[in-house]
Amino acid sequence: MKDILNYLEKLRCDAAECAMIRDLTTDVPKRELFARLAEHLTLLVSMVEREASTRQQP
Repeated sequence: MKDILNYLEKLRCDAAECAMIRDLTTDVPKRELFARLAEHLTLLVSMVEREASTRQQP
């Protein structure tokens, strides 16, 4: 379980970094790319959290 929590924290950090790059870049295609990456990573976090919570229930 600790491995999953570490993985989730890494995904959250990656999503935050993508969002920061999205906000800082002036290049529109790069902004769109990093926006999609941030959204995708955020979605992955929620999916893993949901799966982990269903497996913990007896």
